Amino acid sequence: MKPLEGKIALVTGASRGIGYHCALTLAKQGAHIIAIARTVGGLEELDDEIQEAGSSATLVPFDLTDFDAIDRLGASIHERWGKLDILIANAGKLGDLSPLEHIETKSFDKVMNLNVIANWRLIRSTSQLLRSADNARVVFMTANAPDKCKPFWGPYTASQSALQALVKTWSAECEKSSLRINMLNTGPMRTAMRAQAMPGEEPASIAHPSEISESLLKLVAEDLTQNGQIFDREENAFRK
Repeated sequence: MKPLEGKIALVTGASRGIGYHCALTLAKQGAHIIAIARTVGGLEELDDEIQEAGSSATLVPFDLTDFDAIDRLGASIHERWGKLDILIANAGKLGDLSPLEHIETKSFDKVMNLNVIANWRLIRSTSQLLRSADNARVVFMTANAPDKCKPFWGPYTASQSALQALVKTWSAECEKSSLRINMLNTGPMRTAMRAQAMPGEEPASIAHPSEISESLLKLVAEDLTQNGQIFDREENAFRK
């Protein structure tokens, strides 16, 4: 048997980049993937690769800022499987890089809705499903933006600060259970978000999203004891 045989894994932002390779990594280990993204074509490409790897997927194309749909998703998972073993919360938005006073309200709201509120709604929708599984694991993708608070990165930095606070709070609430909830700082990776943030950067000079596999598998391992912490992919270690 493969290590994750019989496990159900939900991955958001699964149609490309980091989410795509997270889903494929877990599928190759035997997990059934519930793949969430807006782009149907990308999800179908992922499904083809997952089938080639000998695993299976359920494709759920929708926008995570449709918060009622997140609630329906949790109900559907309960009806079909009664549990959730792995949650990879990857979907995120950079937003405008601009002085705070120049950022439009709609733009700021879009960043907070996807990066913070959608993840909170996922927590509400999946918490009991995760508690119903044996040794469930949750990984939220994050960044070091809150450590730096760089000029012009206000919405993204604020959203990452809020997300980290949510994750640390939730993990503390689950400390006495077998559920383990952590964050993964991927560092620079060759993604559409990175290209938006650093348009002059040579893509080949930074890591490919497929290089996420080793770090991801550490964070979903059954013998993982860390909870509420940030794992740094480049350092290959949890932050102290």
